[in-house]
Amino acid sequence: MNGFTYLSPTEVVFGKDTQDRTGEYVRRYGGSRVLLVYGGGSVVRSGLLARIRQVLEQEGLCCAEFGGAKANPTLEHAREGVRAALEHQADFILGVGGGSAIDTAKAIAIGAADPDDDIWDFWTRRKIPQKALPTGAVLTIPAAGSETSNSSVLTNTASGSKRGLSSDLNRPRFAIMNPELTFTLPVYQVACGVTDIMMHTLDRYFNPTDNEMTDAIAEALLRTVITYGRIAVKDPQDYEAMSELMWAGSLSHNGLTGLGGPGDFAVHQLGHELSAMFDTAHGASLATVWGSWALAVYEAKPSRFARYARNVWGLSGADEKELALAGIQATVDYFASLGMPTSFGKNQDIGIQPEEVLRDLAFRCTFQRTRTIGTFRVLDEEAIYEIYKRADH
Repeated sequence: MNGFTYLSPTEVVFGKDTQDRTGEYVRRYGGSRVLLVYGGGSVVRSGLLARIRQVLEQEGLCCAEFGGAKANPTLEHAREGVRAALEHQADFILGVGGGSAIDTAKAIAIGAADPDDDIWDFWTRRKIPQKALPTGAVLTIPAAGSETSNSSVLTNTASGSKRGLSSDLNRPRFAIMNPELTFTLPVYQVACGVTDIMMHTLDRYFNPTDNEMTDAIAEALLRTVITYGRIAVKDPQDYEAMSELMWAGSLSHNGLTGLGGPGDFAVHQLGHELSAMFDTAHGASLATVWGSWALAVYEAKPSRFARYARNVWGLSGADEKELALAGIQATVDYFASLGMPTSFGKNQDIGIQPEEVLRDLAFRCTFQRTRTIGTFRVLDEEAIYEIYKRADH
């Protein structure tokens, strides 16, 4: 096991009616003037936003609202949020919703703490953030894991680029997690969430290093998500299923399932370019390319994929290569069973693309030929192109 530093300071408040304690937790972590950040309106229609505001005001907290977070959060909207936070003189940013609202809240928190710098400079690594306002999360979608993670992803719509910032400044002080708040989710959104949770662990699990304890945790999480994901897409109001998925989503992205190994995250990088170019849903973008990525890299270490097939899917066989391929196919079939696209042609946002688009995607994925991606197998521009090409059917 490689050396590592593990920090997971977010206080998780899990269970029914926990949203009614939001004011208590904002005040506990120093908030007095709160900017409520939310998305497209589902939290308004359900009455959740009004309830959150009520409990905050009952705690004596001053509130302002900032809605409109996109499914793929945008830089432009986050900049508007920074201005809103400054105008309100906010000292606490509260994301109410899924990963898009929470990622936007994190960006606003960094921007409002350092208004003299443009937040995109931090997301493009030109500058390193030194401070952020405290954030909290009221989670309504088990998916991104942003409620306990150190990351935030933004899309610059002007340049068509998508970037993530990993910094412990991004970690929320607390996460309110009531599985009942997920009950109004459309099935497609549930399926996207299941895929995203799995991918946060798969992108850590498939790395060159074997770490028994970490690997066993990752495998247990994957088995849990596979089991309860099947239930949740049939009945999104199954409390047990949504409870398991909500907790798995947090564990999948707080760093636990990748300790001691160099995370790969190539699939996330490949998927980010699809979301940036086609605005496809994040989970769907990952399912679109995972199978093609796996087939391109598994021969770097077939034993790793064979272990995955045995311990996650319960498959058996003496030939490691055949077992590895069976595990890959089982995963692709599972995504398809959830209604997720597993190729460009099956993704309603994308469709079959000409070669020049695939070449452009690969060029963008390398940040204009300034980086490679992946650790399980390092991928350059040509290898990335071949994966997109394989997925283009």
